[in-house]
Amino acid sequence: MRLLAHFLRRFIQTGTLRVIDAAGKLHVFSGSPEPVATIRLRDKSLYHKLFFKPDLAAGEAYMDGNLTMEDCSLADFMDVVMRNHEFFADNSPFHGMMSRLSQAGRFLQQYNPAPIAQRNVAHHYDISNDLYRLFLDDDLQYSCAYFRHQGESLEQAQLNKKRHIAAKLMLKPGQRVLDIGCGWGGLSLYLAKCADVEITGITLSEAQLALARERAGAMGLADRVTFRLQDYREVEGPFDRIVSVGMFEHVGVVHYDTFFQRLKTLLTDDGIALLHSIGHAAPPHTTNAWVRKYIFPGGYSPSLSEALAASERQYLWVTDVEILRLHYAETIKAWRARFASNRSKIARMHDERFCRMWEFYLTASEMLFRHDTAMVFQMQLARKRDATPLQRNYMQDAEEAMLVAESAGPRALHTAENSVA
Repeated sequence: MRLLAHFLRRFIQTGTLRVIDAAGKLHVFSGSPEPVATIRLRDKSLYHKLFFKPDLAAGEAYMDGNLTMEDCSLADFMDVVMRNHEFFADNSPFHGMMSRLSQAGRFLQQYNPAPIAQRNVAHHYDISNDLYRLFLDDDLQYSCAYFRHQGESLEQAQLNKKRHIAAKLMLKPGQRVLDIGCGWGGLSLYLAKCADVEITGITLSEAQLALARERAGAMGLADRVTFRLQDYREVEGPFDRIVSVGMFEHVGVVHYDTFFQRLKTLLTDDGIALLHSIGHAAPPHTTNAWVRKYIFPGGYSPSLSEALAASERQYLWVTDVEILRLHYAETIKAWRARFASNRSKIARMHDERFCRMWEFYLTASEMLFRHDTAMVFQMQLARKRDATPLQRNYMQDAEEAMLVAESAGPRALHTAENSVA
């Protein structure tokens, strides 16, 4: 415990972490009185595991029941941890060295040629559609929602997000649209319902593909929306619009040049692309070892500088960038609440260890967005500098038109757009 205690004294600069060791002895590590969390370590082997591999060992210990909460919630514990995460490498020479070694190997960690990419996607998204139905919104949007007002429901915030993205796409009748990483088809179906466009949605998840096609048929949109099991590197264009939401995190920094090269190749000369991705307001880093092993193998959320540099190397115009800061924290908070309310059902579908794994994943993710450097960026791209208007007010006009079309259909969208123009 001595080595771990030495590390925690340097690590905890904000709040108080109380640790009860395997012998029942209390250790207190405090940088400030609040917030406070108390954990119990039920196995002596954790002392060394948590010192040498804290990112991996903490999650595994919680999954196995060897790290438990005492008079606090998992969210309370992760709150303290994430408030201090910036001190992790800076205050420990050993952990700083390990972080640099991990970063040196990140190209191997994120090597995602098409066959490996599909296997990695299946690991997370092909668990079962029924699981995702139990904690996502009705439209199965598994990405950051857009809260326009405090207290909005998850369903409303996800609808806001689709409308916000559609506005940035500047859709016109007859256009061809590519949705890279279409998930369960929600955004593609929304665009097809509200605009007179032809959609091609691609995914590497067989479970997502089956449900997306089923939904398109049930909504009477199968003639305008095509869903395929296909890698972005295998698509043939051209497309007037390209949208990608929550997929760039699976590309891997090794393949960024290829991704943006494909965007440029697939776009028409006056085309527009919209990239929505998790990012970090920090220098380039590596994916957490536990997340990489159990949740998103091959995954990586870039620094904005990495995405911008890769787009610049392909001579794409970045015509707009928007940073969503706390929106994802609120999104995941809603997911956590729904997961908790359906926990007994999920335990019957899988097992207790699975539930603890997902609780750890969702809770750590929320606190990462709430207290650390995680954010979401929306990057609008084009081949030509004048593909979009020179002022941003067109986005609000387009959102108002989409709002009309949500209830009245594509013709209403273009009537509303013409009246605004």
